[in-house]
Amino acid sequence: MTLSYDPPSVSNADNPKKTLYKPQITLPGTDCPLRADAPLASLTSFRVGGPAEWYVAPRRLEDLQASFEWAKSQGLPLTLLGAGSNLLVSDRGLPGLVICTRHLRQTQFDPDTGTVTAGAGEPIARLAWQAAERGWQGLEWAVGIPGTVGGAVVMNAGAHKSCTADILVNVQTLSPEGIIEQLTPVDLGFSYRTSSLQGSQRLLTQATFKLKPGAQPKQVVSDTTKHLEERRRCQPYHLPSCGSVFRNPESHAAAWLIEQIGLKGYKIGGAQVAERHANFILNCGGAKASDIFQIIRHVQMQVEHHWSLCLEPEVRILGEFPSV
Repeated sequence: MTLSYDPPSVSNADNPKKTLYKPQITLPGTDCPLRADAPLASLTSFRVGGPAEWYVAPRRLEDLQASFEWAKSQGLPLTLLGAGSNLLVSDRGLPGLVICTRHLRQTQFDPDTGTVTAGAGEPIARLAWQAAERGWQGLEWAVGIPGTVGGAVVMNAGAHKSCTADILVNVQTLSPEGIIEQLTPVDLGFSYRTSSLQGSQRLLTQATFKLKPGAQPKQVVSDTTKHLEERRRCQPYHLPSCGSVFRNPESHAAAWLIEQIGLKGYKIGGAQVAERHANFILNCGGAKASDIFQIIRHVQMQVEHHWSLCLEPEVRILGEFPSV
């Protein structure tokens, strides 16, 4: 294991002798560096949050295994990160090692079986376009999902009355002990916007989906475009957000419940409940994670007070937050 130091990046104006360094570790047998005190805000769609104590973005399965082994040897907790599109990270940052899968992007279409296998870091929207351009049906609904293949499986992402579980064949996962497993949809215990992988320490490395080849590419591209246009018409994508914040209760859509009690436009700091879609919280500029967190809690309390319903967050909330 090699320990090296980058040039000083932060200085203390009150004490010129005190300079903060950001160490970088290179694990044996890999070219994949581990960064200390790594900023995470730019890696989340909310554009908020503090740094990771340690951060790594492996490109190969071997690098993933080495990262798990290093975290275990150091006694560090693990946090798994994809595109950061369904994530709220505390302003205080995250302890331990954050493993990001965004560089795991290999994709393979198999016309003999009608399946496509994609790495966990492949953007699900890009995979939808790739399928459409080949005339493969089944992923048109996913074109507006702002996350990765891994995140789509873990959260059972869905839109337009379709979801990931409908087309999944199997996934490959890696455990902190280095065990590689192939799991089926039955193993994953899918339900509305969740799976057994949520909150698990098993890292999804790739997923295989069953699609329908043979359609006219022009038609599939047209259908995919219509899905995207519908999402853009109904949902605000002009400012940073995580998409839908709350899961929909069985009785009513979360957005309708929030809108009916007058919370559209409700603002704390730089965060605001969207005017166009009440289940979105926007970073209007300069928002802190704590601003967004306080809005989430306020919306939950108001919905429970008016409707006697508990809104469950769809967004993953990580790290320490002040009590509201």
